[in-house]
Amino acid sequence: MPRTTPKSLKDKDKTNLRKSFSALIFIPRFFKEIWRANKKLFLLSSVCRLIGALLPVVILWIGKIIIDEIILQSKLEVSDLSKLWTFVGIEFGLIILSDLVSRAISLTDSLLGDAYSIESSVTIIKKTNQIDISLLEDSEFYDKLERARIQTAGRVGLISNALGEVQSLISIATLIAGLIYFEPYLIILLVLSIIPSFINEIWFSQQQYSLARGWTAERRELDYLRFIGANNQTAKEIKLFGLTDFIVDRFKDLSNEYYELNKKLAIKRSALGFVFNVLGTLSYYGAYIFIIYRVISGVITLGELTFLSGAFNRLTRNLQDFFSKFTRITESALYLKDYFEFIDISIVPKYSEDMPLPEKIQIGFEFKDVHFSYPDSENEILKGVSFKINAGEKMAFVGQNGAGKTTLTKLLLRFYEPTKGEILLDGININRFKRDDYQEVFGVIFQDFYRYEFTVRENIAIGDIDEIQNDTKIQRAAELSLASQVISELKKGYEQQLGKRFYKGQELSGGQWQKVALARAYMKDAEVMILDEPTSALDAKAESDVFERFIGLTKDKTSIIISHRFSTVRQADRILVLDEGRILEIGTHKELMDKNSLYAELFRLQAEGYK
Repeated sequence: MPRTTPKSLKDKDKTNLRKSFSALIFIPRFFKEIWRANKKLFLLSSVCRLIGALLPVVILWIGKIIIDEIILQSKLEVSDLSKLWTFVGIEFGLIILSDLVSRAISLTDSLLGDAYSIESSVTIIKKTNQIDISLLEDSEFYDKLERARIQTAGRVGLISNALGEVQSLISIATLIAGLIYFEPYLIILLVLSIIPSFINEIWFSQQQYSLARGWTAERRELDYLRFIGANNQTAKEIKLFGLTDFIVDRFKDLSNEYYELNKKLAIKRSALGFVFNVLGTLSYYGAYIFIIYRVISGVITLGELTFLSGAFNRLTRNLQDFFSKFTRITESALYLKDYFEFIDISIVPKYSEDMPLPEKIQIGFEFKDVHFSYPDSENEILKGVSFKINAGEKMAFVGQNGAGKTTLTKLLLRFYEPTKGEILLDGININRFKRDDYQEVFGVIFQDFYRYEFTVRENIAIGDIDEIQNDTKIQRAAELSLASQVISELKKGYEQQLGKRFYKGQELSGGQWQKVALARAYMKDAEVMILDEPTSALDAKAESDVFERFIGLTKDKTSIIISHRFSTVRQADRILVLDEGRILEIGTHKELMDKNSLYAELFRLQAEGYK
């Protein structure tokens, strides 16, 4: 797991004002996605925010009227307080309404955030499924996926900030109108109190994003170290090999380096923030003194003093909040840019997928001079491979590790494209078929199958998830794979939670997991079956039983078997022997034994091991 730790940010990770503001073009699209997530909640939130934006200036104005009315009544010999109490009652009602609106905004923001979080997460999952596996195995692309995924929760806060900005703008506009009406000169002091803080915050938000972007790969490594350092899957080896200190030291070194960079940025941000806040406070008190002087001079009334000081104070706080949210929005918009760039990745087929799949395979598959190298690698895994798999034939691939056996199946399944040559199905290049339709032809169990920590039922039904409630089909698949023996010993049978990650889960042995995974292949009535080392964790008898059933059940089906156990592959119609990416020999078991080449040598060596 080599790593080049950035001591300073790379140019591609740095951002600036232009990049920050250009990212704001994604905000309208963001609002469209929120609207689609829940239209009713969006409308309710918008109405509440409009009311909430107008209430501050209305409450201040009522307060001014109350103060002026109190002064007026105090000068009269016979006072009439009915008008005064009316306005007090109105102010009380507005305060209650303000609290109600505030709570409604918080509630709708929370619910909207949850709704959007679900929608965006689903979008990322679906988009990831559309992308070629070759891209997902590229580290730089995976960083892009990570940035799109990890900010899902952050975009929930962006909803509140973005909608809050609209509310703040309306409120600010009404408060400024009030200031201009009484004392327009106060606007100058207002600008002086806000702008420095705004510039400071937006500059540091750029730096924070640059740091986070530059450390995407390292944060993934930290997550990985946390995982392997504290989970049941790696616990045995961690303890046995004494890896705790190694993992802890590696985690601490990387964490501390990020901590130091982040600490320097945070200290600078806090220090400059304090300085600019002092300037803002001085501007506020300058305005306060100016208003007091105008009252003493008799230019404005005491009620107007109350309105102006309250309006200026609230306006200062609103503007500070507005610019603070604005900097958070510009920072979040940069992450939003990562999200939209990811979901906008063009999934355009390299070839014209315009040919219909044959209803039933008539001829079979043909590899014609197929070469293959993994992306960014000059090492050829396959070197001019040519052979045929006839319709209904059971073909076995054998060879030593790294010979290219699994790579052949990955190319056949269109997980990768040959770097040279072509693969045909019934004489047509497989690239001419729609990928999704083509892959439906296959039922596959990989050597590195995933152990889904779902129930037994769900684990088996993965082979044909639409049949998840079909008990008959699930039970038959379990019987054919010998998983039924395992399930009969489980307390909850097919509803037993597997794995230790969730409540009352039960872990299985490697062989038990393999039987459950093998049942997935029997769930799908596929025309072509591929078993890549499907019984490596089973004992010899269980393996023999599995393959006897497999051979019987796949009659008239095209099958590919990859196995290191020659007792298994000898049952195939033909055996293809690979050596360093080339076909060394191909034929039946008897033909290859008579040829007395690599296959015969490996078979005899393995047979000797069983004596």
